[in-house]
Amino acid sequence: MNVEKLIRNIKNCTKCGLCKERKNAVPGDGSYDSEIMFIGEGPGAMEDLKGKPFVGAAGKLLTQLIESIGFCRENVFIANVVKCRPPDNRDPLPEEISACWPYLEEQIKIIKPKLIVTLGRHSMGRFLRDLKISEVHGQSKIANGIWQKKQFYLPLYHPAVALYDPSKKEVLFEDFKKISLILKQIKNDSP
Repeated sequence: MNVEKLIRNIKNCTKCGLCKERKNAVPGDGSYDSEIMFIGEGPGAMEDLKGKPFVGAAGKLLTQLIESIGFCRENVFIANVVKCRPPDNRDPLPEEISACWPYLEEQIKIIKPKLIVTLGRHSMGRFLRDLKISEVHGQSKIANGIWQKKQFYLPLYHPAVALYDPSKKEVLFEDFKKISLILKQIKNDSP
């Protein structure tokens, strides 16, 4: 599937009840040629209004984190597990996640990221099961991938955590520094 068709399918999706209250579906944003893909849980109120991921307060922090390691937001890809805002920012339901999952899988197949950075426990749980974010944040993991057998993942706290617990902001900046090192390792290990 090509990118334009995928975006159109996401924007017109009616596979679950989240479509009934959305203002905009949020397909994702950034470069489809990126080595890094950031995946959050789902859109919030600002994202629903604008149709873009991570544009509220947590998004501003995410942009700062990305820039702190020498990247710019336009050169990475940012997506969510679900593409429509769950009401009152509740956790997505299993059937909502299942309905959106093929879209995220297709995005991963198109982008072929070297590194998938999961933002928060819900995103991490889709790729790395039975782990606790408080125990594994900032540690690279290798698991089966969608477009390759050996996929590198980096589970991180969701930027919104730092808005509620300022002590996590420093942790996020420290964990983000590992992204460049992991990419370098991946390139060195490639045949």
